[in-house]
Amino acid sequence: MKNPQKHHYEYEVDTQSASAPASVVRLVGTHKRVLEIGCGPGSITRVLATQGQCSVVGMELDADAIEKVAPFCEKVLQIDLNAQDWPRLLDNEPRFDVVVAADVLEHLYDPWRTLRQMAPLLNENGYMVVSLPHTGHAGVMACLMNSDFAYNGWGLLDRTHIRFFGVKNIEALFAQADLKIIEVIHVIVPPQETDFAVQWVKLPEATRAVLQTSPYANLYQVVVKAVPLTREGAAVSLILEQKPQVTPSWKSRLGARLSPKSKALLRKVLGAAGIKL
Repeated sequence: MKNPQKHHYEYEVDTQSASAPASVVRLVGTHKRVLEIGCGPGSITRVLATQGQCSVVGMELDADAIEKVAPFCEKVLQIDLNAQDWPRLLDNEPRFDVVVAADVLEHLYDPWRTLRQMAPLLNENGYMVVSLPHTGHAGVMACLMNSDFAYNGWGLLDRTHIRFFGVKNIEALFAQADLKIIEVIHVIVPPQETDFAVQWVKLPEATRAVLQTSPYANLYQVVVKAVPLTREGAAVSLILEQKPQVTPSWKSRLGARLSPKSKALLRKVLGAAGIKL
C-alpha cells in the first residue's frame, strides 16, 4: 500500500459501544451483500468484511480513501454522488441485501435525490442503513448562542457538512424517497462530552439548564433501518417524548477521533470547568 498515513476519516469501531458506527454494523448484520456508499477509508467496511463476513461493494470519491478500503471490498467504484447519473455504474450489478450510507448524506448538495436513487439498488428483501448527524443537539445550540458557529475537522460541524437535519427533517427525507423507517437507534451524548464541550461550558449555568429541557438536547446522531413503503409492517417514529438516558461511550469515541493536541486542549478547558475527561 502506497499510503500508510492515517486518513482523516479513519478510526477504530468499537463494536460493543453505542456509537453510530457500531450501530450501523449491528443493523447491517452478517453474511450480507452490501453496497457501502461513501465508504471512506474503510473504518466500517473493515468490520463488515472481517467480523460480519459481508461481501462489500464500495463507492467513494477520494483516491486515498479508495486505496485504503480496497482490500476489504469485492470492488470499489470511484464516484461523485453529486453527479446525477452515478447509479449507472451499478447497472450490471445484482441488487444488494443492504445499502449503507454512514454519515454521507449531509455532505451532498441534494441528499433527497441521492436517497431516492439509492432505493432501487435494494433486492427484494433488502434494506437501507443510514446514519445522520442531528443538528438540534444542545452543543450546536451553544455555538449559536455564543455567536461562534465554527466548523471543525470532524463531528456535527465537520467543515464538509453542507446539509443539516432535525428529527422531523430526517423523517421527511425518507418519506419523500418512498421509504419507511422500521428501526431507529438514537446515539445519545451530552454536550459537555462532545466536540462542543468548550462552547458548552462558556454558557451560564441557567442557560445550559434551559437547553437541556429539550428531549433532543443530547441526541448526537440518528441511525435508521429503512425499507420501501410497499413492504408490510408499520413505520416507527423518530420523535422522542422524553429525554433518553446518556450512554457511557463518549470517552472511547473522543479518544479515537481527537489528536493528542486537541485532547490536551479539551482536557484543560473542561478541567477548568470541573469536568474530567
